[in-house]
Parts: sequence; C-alpha cells; structure tokens
Amino acid sequence: MASIDKIVYIEGEGEIVEKKSRFIGNCYPIKTEEEALSLIEAIRKKHYDARHHCYAYSIGKTQPLLRFSDDGEPQGTAGKPILEIITNANVTDCLIIVTRYFGGTLLGTGGLVRAYTLAAKEAINDATVVTEATGLHLLIDSDYQDIGKLQYIYKENDIDCLDISYAERVISDLLVKREDEKRITELITEATNGKSSISKGKNCSFFKADGKYIVKDE
Repeated sequence: MASIDKIVYIEGEGEIVEKKSRFIGNCYPIKTEEEALSLIEAIRKKHYDARHHCYAYSIGKTQPLLRFSDDGEPQGTAGKPILEIITNANVTDCLIIVTRYFGGTLLGTGGLVRAYTLAAKEAINDATVVTEATGLHLLIDSDYQDIGKLQYIYKENDIDCLDISYAERVISDLLVKREDEKRITELITEATNGKSSISKGKNCSFFKADGKYIVKDE
C-alpha cells in the first residue's frame, strides 16, 4: 500500500443547513486514537444539545487505522461518507466530526449522505492541508569558490538551505527528501569535483506552510 503524505496543519470548520437541520463539520490534526476520542468527547460537550455527532478518522501513513461512526443515524449515511472525504483527499492523521442539530424534517438516506458529505468537505476545505515529506539533513562542507555552483543546484532542485555558516569553510544544512538523497549527493560531488564533504544529519519529516519549512527531527 502506498504511503499517504498529506496531513492537516491547521484545523478547519464548516457548516451547512439542509431542511432546517444544521450540520457543523470540524476537521482536526491528530496523532493517536486517544487524541481522536478526546476531541470527539470535547465536541459532544460543546454541542451537548445536538442530536448526532458523527465522525471518521485516519491515523498512520502506510497502513492507516480507519474508524467511523454513524452515531445513531441510519447505517452508512454519515460515518462512511465522512471517511470517504478523508481518504479521497489522501489525508492521514486526520479527524472529521460532523455535528447535527435536527431541524424537524427527515432527510432520507440520500439526503443524509449528501449533507454529511458536504459538511465534511466544508471542514476539510477550511483546514490547512500540507504535504509532508520524509527526509534528512545533509551537511555540506565546501570551499568558498564553490558556493555559486552549490546555490545553483539548490535553486534548480528546490532544496531548502536551513542554515549556512561562514568560517574557514562554508557549512550548509540542507533539507532533502529521502528519495532525492543519492541524486543530490551525486550532483554536489560532480559540481565541486569531489571537494565538498557531505555528511548525513538527523532523519526528519518536513512540510512547507506560509512560505517556510516546518521540520520535525527524529
């Protein structure tokens, strides 16, 4: 099974009204099932007078844990449609809860599926979803005369230089995707005729948000 690499960075909320029933969707980033259950309970307390709190969540990248609940709605009309919004968006470590305030009119199974789907979609669209990569730090020890060549390689390959120090030699801390490590190493070695020393730093995961990289070192 392919690894999922999209995550929720900032939570989102959305609401729709269908025949006077209010459907309030909340989308959250999560890491554990305990965290998901805690958030579901918090929503239940916040909207204590609502009729239903239906939800779905996905945890993990390679073989994600998938759970959903109709919370009293007819089977298959709420939890599963919400889960499909998550999986179709290829997002993991994500919880969506849709709270329903009953408006007095029955919607039927088709109407419920549509309403829960739209509310979940509103919530995830309001959230900030980012693509998280798995990679590592590459530390490049180079001569001053090679800086121009290296900066060209960084720019052409969309490599972010997190830090650079200038002393007797120039030390650059690069953020590189795991699958790009060999190729980038070869490019730097060839461009500097083997004069640059390349060493591996910490493994990490990272993503770009608001124009800057967010790095989580392992």
